[in-house]
Amino acid sequence: MNLGDKLLKLRKEAKLSQENVAEILGVTRQTVSNWELNQTTPDLEQAKELSKIYKISLDELVENDVKTILTEKVSNVEKLSGIIIKILKGIGILILIYIIFIIIAIILFTVVRKESNQSGIKSATLTCSIENNEYVISIGDDKHFECFNCNKEMNTYLKDITDWANIEHSVVNVRKYFTDNGGTCD
Repeated sequence: MNLGDKLLKLRKEAKLSQENVAEILGVTRQTVSNWELNQTTPDLEQAKELSKIYKISLDELVENDVKTILTEKVSNVEKLSGIIIKILKGIGILILIYIIFIIIAIILFTVVRKESNQSGIKSATLTCSIENNEYVISIGDDKHFECFNCNKEMNTYLKDITDWANIEHSVVNVRKYFTDNGGTCD
């Protein structure tokens, strides 16, 4: 509906004549008639006064559909916020999966490392000799070490080459020490 038709309809609903409206606004009856015939339009001040006379908002008078505009804007904001929420949920799920993988990796790494560090042998006793001197060496994974007949220097060196987590490796090291120094181990 155009502005002229709207003004005509509102004036009739208010049971006013063109002369009544013209008198209230301080314009001629012909001016009101021209508005209703869409030959001219009221200026902003006159339009504000008309909205007061007919007890409607200026937006309603000129059919400025603010409600639709606001509804569209709110709808767009809701759509955008929905997309953002979906993105944030996706990121949250990815972070959660990443944390779970890290926890699993840590658990697997510690279990595999413990298994790889432990050989089947928990302790060993070797009888070794150098220059007709016999030595009995006892090694355990509980950090047990004894060397019967060893002097202080030999005892310290053999302890240093002992791998408490891998007794088999320690046995190899002790045998190598004795063979390198002209001795034997059984």
